[in-house]
Amino acid sequence: MRITHGFNALGTPHAVTIGNFDGLHLGHQAMLARLQDVARTRGLPSCVLSFEPHPREFFTPEQAPARLSSLREKAECLQQQGIDRLHVFRFDRAFSALTAEAFIEQVLGRTLQARYVLVGDDFRYGAKRAGDFALLESLGQPLGFDAEFLPTVEIAGERASSTAVRNALAAGQLEHAARLLGRPYSISGRVVHGDKLGRDIGFPTANIQLRHNRPPLMGIFAVELHGLNGAPLAGVASLGKRPTVKSPDAVPVLEVHLFDFNADIYGRRVRVSFLHKLRDEEKYPDLDSLVAQIKRDVDNAKHYLAKT
Repeated sequence: MRITHGFNALGTPHAVTIGNFDGLHLGHQAMLARLQDVARTRGLPSCVLSFEPHPREFFTPEQAPARLSSLREKAECLQQQGIDRLHVFRFDRAFSALTAEAFIEQVLGRTLQARYVLVGDDFRYGAKRAGDFALLESLGQPLGFDAEFLPTVEIAGERASSTAVRNALAAGQLEHAARLLGRPYSISGRVVHGDKLGRDIGFPTANIQLRHNRPPLMGIFAVELHGLNGAPLAGVASLGKRPTVKSPDAVPVLEVHLFDFNADIYGRRVRVSFLHKLRDEEKYPDLDSLVAQIKRDVDNAKHYLAKT
């Protein structure tokens, strides 16, 4: 999959879909499947148009939703889905000021040379979100593309959306989030050096670098770690601020203790799949109390994973 940026014309006509695709849930996957069907029929490469940062992160950063996936994770998922190109526009003041008509002409027509454009049924674009599907359809014809919208995808009566996934993760309902995603929620990152506290207390951990300081879930989890030696490795993970040993304003940290594993994996890029929430974070009066709880967490995680 190729990744391109900005207003430079691609030079080749494309079948295009537009969105943030945060988390790539089953609704997104339905969009991609429809896009690829049309692209194959017309002999066009498939292209996902996305934005960085998320528009809500630009306009109201303090109120923006937690990210489900980083740009790199999004690209990895799109590649796994068989998309040919990811084209990213930097969402800044100039881009946000584009009128709906300019967005259609300059972005879809001139830059992406779209011949087919697929959007969700609630898609809005252009300054003040003034553009709708009717405008996209009418202005697309003279530019050489036709437009289609995909109705909402529902899973057991619930709309598949990034918001629904975030709500499920925040509530600790990981199994429900997995139903909306079509897979367990995961975070990818590189293994980096930490403060080595886990090793000192008898539970060495792999510290996974986080791209954002507001993860969509916090707590202690039964997990699987992918990316080492083929088969996934079972473990227990802590994602949070570690209140027993850190101040309340500390940045969140993802630490994974792998069962029956002892190897140097610093620098390796791995993926942590969150399978079940064991509990919320707690502040303990001393390290002995923390160690006792970690032992219980390990036992509980092993018990859960043995049943799955």
